[in-house]
Amino acid sequence: MTENLRPSGAHSTDQDPTPYASPYAYDGTAHTGTAYDGTAYDGTAGGYPPPPPYAPTSRRRAKRPVALLAAVALAAGVIGGGTATLVGQLNGEGSGATGSGGAVNGTTVSQSSKGTVSGVAEAVSPAIVEIGAASSAGRSTGSGVVITGDGEIVTNNHVISGAQQIQVTLSTGRTYTADVVGTDPDKDLALIKLRNASGLKTATLGDSSQVKVGDQVVAIGSPEGLTGTVTSGIVSALDRDVTVAKDDSGSSGQGQDRQGGGQQWPFEFGGQQFNGDTGEETTTYKALQTDASLNPGNSGGALINMDGEIIGINSAMYAPSSSASGSGSTAGSVGLGFAIPVNTLKADLDTLRAGDGS
Repeated sequence: MTENLRPSGAHSTDQDPTPYASPYAYDGTAHTGTAYDGTAYDGTAGGYPPPPPYAPTSRRRAKRPVALLAAVALAAGVIGGGTATLVGQLNGEGSGATGSGGAVNGTTVSQSSKGTVSGVAEAVSPAIVEIGAASSAGRSTGSGVVITGDGEIVTNNHVISGAQQIQVTLSTGRTYTADVVGTDPDKDLALIKLRNASGLKTATLGDSSQVKVGDQVVAIGSPEGLTGTVTSGIVSALDRDVTVAKDDSGSSGQGQDRQGGGQQWPFEFGGQQFNGDTGEETTTYKALQTDASLNPGNSGGALINMDGEIIGINSAMYAPSSSASGSGSTAGSVGLGFAIPVNTLKADLDTLRAGDGS
């Protein structure tokens, strides 16, 4: 029979895992000392001091960096997706879709730039164009708003009325020839379409019923042929009854923004005529009034809210110097401009596309 040489109380080392080492050398005699929690203990042969009040955590800590990296990767994926969406919106990718009720979706202002004139200008300027219309009476310059990627553009009827040739210049400087799709002289609206255009930046049509006096707005157009001019102001009044010429049948073709002199943007308000004679054929509509600076050439351009949505089509301005002197060369904005509410345009969009108003 083999003699057991282990001291009493000792355990086999091949069965006993040693979670920690004793700080005391074992020589077979009893030891006394202090436990980890500060209490005394009486060690016997083969005895161990009590375990610490906390368990080793080396394995759990080894896993945390992996989990942290996974969380960071997931967050980066979310941020990346949001950025792609934001860039797509700002660049107008996939825009130009037209829903029911004349709704048009296009560029919008990025979240970081909302409420700023620069943010609105950056987002919407690519969708605003300069329109040059040549007729027997001369050449007129106006502005327009791109609403579809293949080149549908909204403008004022008086900008293109009687035109024999229409040339459109984008914000990039590229030019296109355009054809008239439909006009509505009663609302001073027109729809033209570029030839062989695709992938254009488009504007979003907002809701003019939500506009309030005091709302900040931005106007973009081509006054005096200065393409992409940006001005800002507020909505100073609602529902102004403005009377303008239906077409170019007025004296000297005053229905258009003529270059090279002549009275420009003739309209009536409150029983008085401004900027010249409107002629015999006139129409009256309720307009948004703004103090954003408008000048000849802004006609047909966009009045925009701070979310980058079109809320009106600029159509008339009050320039007392032109009415007093009879010279368009001294005409300028004095803070009284008028725009056709965008809801009027949306309600009329199907008619313009069908050409029924021509």
